[in-house]
Parts: sequence; structure tokens; C-alpha cells
Amino acid sequence: MDPVGQDINLNSPNKGLGPTGGVDSLTGVSMEGGATGVAAVNTLPPGLTEEEAEELYSELGKVEEEINTLRQVLLAKERHSADLKRKLGLSPLNELKQNLTKGWQDVQTSNAYKKTSETLSVAGQKTTAAFSTMGTALSRKLGDMRALPFSNSFG
Repeated sequence: MDPVGQDINLNSPNKGLGPTGGVDSLTGVSMEGGATGVAAVNTLPPGLTEEEAEELYSELGKVEEEINTLRQVLLAKERHSADLKRKLGLSPLNELKQNLTKGWQDVQTSNAYKKTSETLSVAGQKTTAAFSTMGTALSRKLGDMRALPFSNSFG
């Protein structure tokens, strides 16, 4: 039995049975024999015999029991994983940092990123050249305007 009081061994005949003794806590139906008690409560769908319905309810009970068992196994594995991470000093923040770093490295090595970087680099160089040309032209124009007398500037 695990610490919650439920048997999570998949080969155990008591798998998934918890402190309620194999009774579904929501419906109150015994899970040991499947959900056969439900057939008496619900009316049968058309074209389904009582025997077929009981068989289906039994199978449903087994599947739900297996789902519960798998949930319990998963929960136990998650606890074990968290315990191992704690022992290794891996905190959620450290994991997030590592994931972000790896993601950023993946982005930087991708072809799309390289092409985008190259395109932006070329665009930046062209923009710098354009501003430089514009600055030179403005400087020249201002120089020309200084050479003219003030009264001719507005004429």
C-alpha cells in the first residue's frame, strides 16, 4: 500500500482499492464486482438486454478502476520525481531558467533566426547609410545657409 492507503501495484487483486474498501465514494457502488448495481437504477437503452447491460457496466467499472489505479501510479511517480529533483537541488525556477536558456539557444541556431538576423543586419546597415547621407546633406545645406546673409534666408 502507498502512503495514501491505496494499493497501486498493477498486479495486485486489490489495486485501486482505497480506505473505502472498494466502494466508489461518489456513487456508493461496490467496485469489486463492477458497477452492476447501477443497472437496477437506470432504465436499459433500447436494443440492449439486461445481461448485455450488466456486462457493459462490469467492463465500465473495470476500466474506471484501472483509470483510478493509473492516476494513483502517476501521482506516486510525480511525488518520486519531485523528491528526486529536490534531492538534486533542482528547483522549479532553475528548471525554468534552463528551459528558457535551451529554448533561446534553439532559436538562435534555427535557420529562420539566422535569416531574420541577416535581414535585420542588412536593413540596419542600409538605414545607417541612409541617415549618414541625410545627415551629410543637412550639414551641407546648413553650411550653405550660413554663407548667405540673414536677410536673404527668407527671400
